[in-house]
Amino acid sequence: MTNLQQSDRQITPTLLVGVDLGLPFFDGQLEELGLLAQTAGLTPVARLTCKRKAPDAALFIGSGKADEIKQLATQLGVQEILFDQSLSPAQQRNLERHLELPVNDRTLLILQIFAQRARSHEGKLQVELARLQYLSTRLVRRWSHLERQSGGIGLRGGPGETQIELDRRMIGDNIKRIKERLVKVKRQRQTQRRQRSRRDAFNISLVGYTNAGKSTLFNALVKARVYAADQLFATLDTTTRQLYLGDLGRVVSLSDTVGFIRDLPHGLVNAFQATLQEAVDADLLLHVVDFSSPNHVEQIAEVQRVLSEIGAADIPQVLIFNKLDQLDATLRPSALQDIYDLAGVPTPRVFLSAQTGDGVPVLRQILVDKIQGASNAELAPPDVHASHEADAGFGTMESM
Repeated sequence: MTNLQQSDRQITPTLLVGVDLGLPFFDGQLEELGLLAQTAGLTPVARLTCKRKAPDAALFIGSGKADEIKQLATQLGVQEILFDQSLSPAQQRNLERHLELPVNDRTLLILQIFAQRARSHEGKLQVELARLQYLSTRLVRRWSHLERQSGGIGLRGGPGETQIELDRRMIGDNIKRIKERLVKVKRQRQTQRRQRSRRDAFNISLVGYTNAGKSTLFNALVKARVYAADQLFATLDTTTRQLYLGDLGRVVSLSDTVGFIRDLPHGLVNAFQATLQEAVDADLLLHVVDFSSPNHVEQIAEVQRVLSEIGAADIPQVLIFNKLDQLDATLRPSALQDIYDLAGVPTPRVFLSAQTGDGVPVLRQILVDKIQGASNAELAPPDVHASHEADAGFGTMESM
């Protein structure tokens, strides 16, 4: 079954391809891939989806579907093919030879966007690390022009192993050097976190799916001017500011982190470990959800998966269903605050619009209650009765 959508715009024409392998959360309209492509500066002119039980080892989609893509690309004047799934180096190389067009996948697209958006020194290092790790698996394709080298009169050279190994070593050295520099940056962040800990700071991190409105909410809470836009990965670098809560008479630390996305490349998760450490070390996570998105339930599940992957699954959360202003009045909740069942854990939820400010005071009150509860737990005296029982039990065991 094929689903095809065309556009009149012919600027950097790109064909989007998605393969339904029977996995959950398949994006049948390729909407997210289209947004990613536009963010990277490409213009999708057609979208094509198909179903397979398993990827073809050589072409991922099979020769028949590859011929269909080639014919469609020729008709539309497409200059690039973009797959919603990750391709192996061999599949990418075979597709480019078959289609006679550049072929890229979702992983490289996200890497390109990250490279365009990274601003801080740490962010640039992390993107470069992920890019080199991705490129290291594509060396054979990049150096295919070396497959036929003349070794002398009457002789035929090998497949260019020397040049490939040279570049593999160069990339390996660069990866090692960047990792060493990231270790230093991580130490600096740890020093900053220890300083905040000595000041008895309460650390809050904003997390959520990309384009859920984290940066807009961050600006609304701390009156900052962090870049915010209606696009994927508008913010890549972690920004930390002090949030003053008047009802408590104290400030807390609030951090805006990079957004998550479906099928986030593992290389990026590992490369951004230092940035995501802000979420791991937080006392409270504000999980921002795009309530206007029809896929917000799946997006919540994806964020929870990534949080578990980076070791932040057990940190208390507050769910923030954002973009209330984009909902029809008949779909808006009757109350701005309730409890949500998050993987079996009752979790406070607040409905708000970071853009208009509606519901933000409710969130601030929830933060006050959470911080007061945490402070009371720390100041609570030990259970004397339980202590005596433990001592008595220990004495009985010792006398035996």
